[in-house]
Amino acid sequence: MAQFTLPKNSQVTEGKTWPRPQGANNLQEFRIYRWNPDDGANPRVDTYQVDRDDCGPMVLDALLWIKAKVDSTLVFRRSCREGICGSCAMNIEGQNALACTMGIDECQEHAKGKKTGAVRIYPLPHMPVIKDLVPDLTNFFAQHASIEPWLQTETPAPEGEWKQTPEDRARLDGLYECILCACCTTSCPSYWWNGDRFLGPAALLQAYRWLIDSRDENTGERLDALHDPFRLYRCHTIMNCANTCPKNLNPAKAIAEIKKMMISREI
Repeated sequence: MAQFTLPKNSQVTEGKTWPRPQGANNLQEFRIYRWNPDDGANPRVDTYQVDRDDCGPMVLDALLWIKAKVDSTLVFRRSCREGICGSCAMNIEGQNALACTMGIDECQEHAKGKKTGAVRIYPLPHMPVIKDLVPDLTNFFAQHASIEPWLQTETPAPEGEWKQTPEDRARLDGLYECILCACCTTSCPSYWWNGDRFLGPAALLQAYRWLIDSRDENTGERLDALHDPFRLYRCHTIMNCANTCPKNLNPAKAIAEIKKMMISREI
């Protein structure tokens, strides 16, 4: 990932202030992180004025408005616009969130009391940046793949489907809804310092989802793979993951349950 490495000792500098849109009276200021690895310059923060009367209510609407009408070079990810795909995860007003479900008015509440009253937008923290608001999630998805997130069985597959009782199915609620946006993982201080070895909240939430699936027959091997001082036990229950999850899931609880399973099998 050398091409994504920031210049040595780089600091975020004040960038360009773009002109106000002509004839607009209802304006909201946005201060957005910009960095292009091709120009070799330090990261900067550009300032934009968005015409709220000509823009939708969400932060993603503002970003699309800026890209379409002010600065076409602004780079960010987005896809579904419905809080399903997780593509538009970024740090908005100091909180990891989905730009498509975070309202501009919500950001204004956070921005009150600051000198500028501007909405500040940065990429997800402590991740390599590809460009502007786009983090490099290669390691994040590799860690997710490492927990082997698929049904593993030794029993011959049935002709129809693997069946579950309603009670067994209900145990998966609060786990399968994860959209892999990385908001939780990139908000975790333990992951910031041990991201190369600690799997992080999202991957461990998914690991627990398969550990308690009544149809899966590989529980022992899954637990063996997690029994490591770093892969699992770097979690210190800081709870940033649960506080920032846009789907209101609780990875910290799932991690605690995995630890309980580890203890139970040793008794």
